[in-house]
Parts: sequence; C-alpha cells; structure tokens
Amino acid sequence: MVRKVRHPVKISDLKKKKKEEQAKQAEKKTEALKEMKLSGKLADNIDTIRQILGDSDDLVIRNIILAGNPEKKAAIVFIDGLVNAMLIDGYILKSLMFHTRQPTDEKSDESTPPPLIDQLIRSGLTINEVGQANDFQQIIRSLLSGDTILLVDGEEMALFMNTKGWERRAVQEPNTESVVRGPRDGFTETMRVNTALIRLRLKDPDLRVKNITVGKRTNTDIAIIYIDGIVDPKVLEAVVNRIQSIDIDGALESGYLEQLIEDNHWSPFPQIQNTERPDKAVANLLEGKVVIVTDGTPFVLIAPAVFSQFYHSPEDYYERFGIGTFIRFIRLISMAMALLLPSLYIAFTSFHPEMIPSKLAIAMMAGRATVPFPAVVEAMLMEIAVEILREASVRLPGPIGPTIGIVGALIIGESAVSAGIISPILVIIVGLTTLGSFATPSYSAAIALRMLRFPMMLAAGTLGLLGIMLFLIVIIIHLSSLKSFGVPYMAPISPSRTSDLKDALIRAPLFWMRSRPKIMKPRDDKRVG
Repeated sequence: MVRKVRHPVKISDLKKKKKEEQAKQAEKKTEALKEMKLSGKLADNIDTIRQILGDSDDLVIRNIILAGNPEKKAAIVFIDGLVNAMLIDGYILKSLMFHTRQPTDEKSDESTPPPLIDQLIRSGLTINEVGQANDFQQIIRSLLSGDTILLVDGEEMALFMNTKGWERRAVQEPNTESVVRGPRDGFTETMRVNTALIRLRLKDPDLRVKNITVGKRTNTDIAIIYIDGIVDPKVLEAVVNRIQSIDIDGALESGYLEQLIEDNHWSPFPQIQNTERPDKAVANLLEGKVVIVTDGTPFVLIAPAVFSQFYHSPEDYYERFGIGTFIRFIRLISMAMALLLPSLYIAFTSFHPEMIPSKLAIAMMAGRATVPFPAVVEAMLMEIAVEILREASVRLPGPIGPTIGIVGALIIGESAVSAGIISPILVIIVGLTTLGSFATPSYSAAIALRMLRFPMMLAAGTLGLLGIMLFLIVIIIHLSSLKSFGVPYMAPISPSRTSDLKDALIRAPLFWMRSRPKIMKPRDDKRVG
C-alpha cells in the first residue's frame, strides 16, 4: 500500500486563503444587498434597514400617518447629524401629516387613480429633490449620504429626499497656496460647494460634471469636470476608466486617487497636480485638462500634468508679462538651489578646491579646520536636522510652529558652529537651500526635490562634479520618460513645440498666446482672437 506524503501547509498560504475567503464573503454581502428589494409591508422594510445598519443610535425612524390617506401608515428614516432638521420638520413632516391632498386632474380617469407614490411626488411633498428606489442598496447609500427615506405601507417603492445638512466649513482663503493677487476663496470639503465655485467662474454650457462613486465602504463621491468641445476625448476616457477601475475599501482623500491612477507609481515627481484654488482649476479646464473633485477634501486634482506647470502660479497671469517671466526665472533658480547647493559645496570642498577663488577657499578651510567630519557627512547631518525642524514646525500648533522652527534653526546652527561640528559656510548653504525649496509654488514638486537632494549629495561625495552630472542626467532621462495620461511630462520642451514654449519657461503677453497648448490636443485650440 502506497502512502501519500502530506506536506505541511505554509502559514503564508493559510493567510492568503483566509484573505480570499474574507473577500468572497464581502462580495457576497454586496451582491446580496443589490438583490434585496422592498416588500409591500412597512414593518418588514424597517426591520431590514435595522438589520443592515445594526444597532446604531443615530438611526432615526419616525412613524407617521398620511393626511390625505388616514388609513395609510408610513415612516421616514434618516441619520441624525447628516440631515437638516428644519427641512424635515417644515417641508416633509408638515406636508405629509397636514397638507397632503388628492390630485385634482380633470383629465385623469377616476376609476384608475395614480399610484400613491406618484401622488406624493406630484402634490404631497414640498421639497425640490425627490427620487425613487426599490432596492436596499440605493436606499442605504442615499440614507448614509444625508437623504431622508420615505416608506409607505403597501408600496414596494421608497422615496429619497435631499435633506443634506451636516456642519461644513465655510469658503475661506486657501491655506497651502497663499494669494498675492486674485480671488481669495478656496475649495472646501463639500463636493457640491467645490463644483459650484467652478461653475461661478466658468458659465459655459459645455461644462460637464460626471459623478462616480469610489470605495466599497466609504462610497466616496467623485466629480470629473471637463469642457466638452475642448478636452481630448482620449484623455477623458483614460481618466474615467482609471477611476472606475479603482477597487479599494475607502478613498478618504484625493491623494488616494492620485496614487491609484497616476502612470508611474515609483517616481518621486507628481504626475497629477493638486490645488485649493478655484481660479487655478478653471484656468486648467480652459487648457483642455480634466479636474477631479473628491468629496471630503479641499484639494482637487488636475490631469494631465506636465513638469513646467508645477512652478507656475495664477499670479503669473494677473500681472504684466515681464513681471510674470521674471518671477518664473526666480522660481527656476530657487529649484536649482534646492537641489544642487549642498552637493556643489561637497564637490568643491572635497574634490575640486582649485575651482574656488583663493580667498574664499582659505576662509572655507579655516572654518572647516575644527570640523571632525568629511564634507558629505557634515552636510548630511545639517540637512537632516533642518528636515526634522521643518517637520516639527508643521506638526506643532499654529502660533508655536514658525517660532520653534526659526529659533530652533538659529540655536542649533549657532551652537553647532561654536562647537566646531559644522562650518559657518555650510549654515549659509543650508539656509539658502531651505529658502529655495519654499519658493516652489507646489508642495508636491518641492518635496520631490528635497528627497532627491540626499542621493545627489551622496553622488557628489563619491565622484564630485562628475557624480552630480551623472545623477542630473539620470533625473533628466527619468523625467523625459514619464507620461501623464499619455501626455509627455517634459512637454513642451521634450518633445519640443515652439508654440507652447510661450507659456513654459517664460510668460509671453496674453495677445501672443492665441492658441491653447497643442500638447493637450484640444479640439478647440483657439484661445485669443
């Protein structure tokens, strides 16, 4: 008799099998909810809602009797805290319990009166948004979105009414994008407020808003906004398909979407721009781009994105073209400083001291006479200390954070120089580097340069200027290979488009920029007549 050898089951296989079973159970639960339909019994429908939502104290169920049909029992269901109580009291309960009347339509056949649900919609409810549903999935989703559900005994159809009224933040000036000149209103955490802010500025009948829900458990509402007749259909299709294909439990912020739909997940450079400014979003819509608004966050996404737009600001277009061009060059210099200054210090100090003027070289060597570390270690320690101070100042309460950051940098820098741990010239280098990173309008682009600064310093400490040039070539090759929804990331520089260069490195006069960026392939490319 041949005995089969049973191999021990791996723990990883057991965990994988368990996860698969849990996923199947969750999928079965979702499918079961889709198939559950309303019955004609009011008590059964209320019990089903209680079973689905569990023992939740914020679930409110109010039993009522309809005024026009005293024999008909009904109930309204809502989540306390998500609804406007005044709307329910004044426009739903009052209408149903006191003012509901039979329709008086002379043309209608008295022997076949319209269904009660239709009567309530036409003449029983004094509220603007009313919808119908007969499946529990739609009912539960509406309920958790702030709607009020009306269930009537004997009816297999429920009504959901828009009574959203939770506490929300008012429209305020953006916190992350300071405004020098221009409108001072910013996006909020409510999606419909954000779409309205865009509509106020773009009164174009071709403006389209497409709603999508993302997240199996959060059911986060997403609005895809574009201008029909300008946007490239292929870009729009790519954006919609990528968002619809997201399979995740919850999308709590637009950053979830950004990471899940971008082309290259391993690149430190952002391939989708985010903003809190409605004027910036509208300006990008007019260029043929797509704006993605996520409910629950003031940060909207702009796609596609190219590298040059991350150092542009709306103020560039509100001032004269000479001022806008000058400020852009200042930002480019600041970005170069943020990336290269510590590396150049290391390279010149360790490998190429002959390239420094004699007097400056003598002063630098005198300052480094008591420093016990190589230049690369010295610069690394100082940069890490500055990054820690910067992060600490962000996490501390508002009034304390900037003070701690400035005082901490001064005290640590002065103490380190006095102790002979770092040289005085490095304090200046690190200070200029930090200022350069703050001059970039986009936080995402600035933090990418901050990350790349450290491997750049290691390259400079290994091969000097040769290491810096090699690493710069690697960065340029990487940037040239990136795409954002099919649009080359380095456009209009690579591939070069002369007409688009008027708004890339420089800001040409508005009357010269007659057409929209060709790289976005807009269907209507005329911008200035």
